[in-house]
Amino acid sequence: MTETPTRPKLTLLLAAPRGFCAGVDRAVRIVEEALARHGAPVHVRHEIVHNRHVVEALRAKGANFVEELDEIPDDGRPVVFSAHGVAKSVVSEALRRRMFTLDATCPLVTKVHREAERHYAAGRHILLVGHAGHPEVTGTMGQLPDGAVTLVESVEHARIVQPPPDTPLAWTSQTTLSVDDTADIVAVLAERFPALVGPQKDDICYATSNRQAAVKAIVARGAEVVVVVGAPNSSNSVRLAEVAERAGAKRALLVQRGADLDLSLLEGCAAAGLTAGASAPESLVQEVIARISTRFEVTTEEVRVAEERIEFRLPKALAAE
Repeated sequence: MTETPTRPKLTLLLAAPRGFCAGVDRAVRIVEEALARHGAPVHVRHEIVHNRHVVEALRAKGANFVEELDEIPDDGRPVVFSAHGVAKSVVSEALRRRMFTLDATCPLVTKVHREAERHYAAGRHILLVGHAGHPEVTGTMGQLPDGAVTLVESVEHARIVQPPPDTPLAWTSQTTLSVDDTADIVAVLAERFPALVGPQKDDICYATSNRQAAVKAIVARGAEVVVVVGAPNSSNSVRLAEVAERAGAKRALLVQRGADLDLSLLEGCAAAGLTAGASAPESLVQEVIARISTRFEVTTEEVRVAEERIEFRLPKALAAE
């Protein structure tokens, strides 16, 4: 009689909080509610959140994803702006075309927009810490006239950036950055420009901060490899992988779902960590756990660093009647 091979034991440390944040949950619900109220199609400018699983699920229900408004016909259907926010020129174009728009911009991104406007109104030039080309950065810079914002992408860039001379300065940031990297960049800017004005509390959102703190906690508890569930174009997911390695993990693996995980990379580990970016649903986390369990005898332990009870309301046009 052939004996069943014994599966190696693996402690899987689950970061908490992980996965969907309040802004992502609100954005997804806006598309779902628009489909329920108005039927298909509902047009969505850019991916509503950076997660292929979420986007495909909404597309199957009737969401039509486009990159620009000129891809949308004048059909009177709802048009949703993604959670990342849009430039004012996009809003103006939608108004010109009399589109029925629903703004799914995360309220914490909107807060950054308003901060930038206040600084500009006070005569300050804005140094925006963020990544070029990210839709949130494009949207934030698009709140103000060309030349009013200078993007700062790294510590090295902060050391050499040359904002307009003899102009008061303020800084703000993309909401999904590494907490530590942003602090390092701002420290350089503050040293170079002592009168630099900043937000009362940094603009990195609570969910990004909490998820990064949770990753540090699971590494501190012994996670040798950390699996991050998220998309490669998701800023907060990529940052989680970077944070894990900087915290001391031997390796961080960014996967979009269970099938993407190479289980051989967990061989020899006594403990591994698992988290998910703010745009990845819990169902994908459970999918990864199920896949790991096919090769390992898994014991799960949750490592929680914060409780999140924040909820954001839907736009008035979709609020419960």
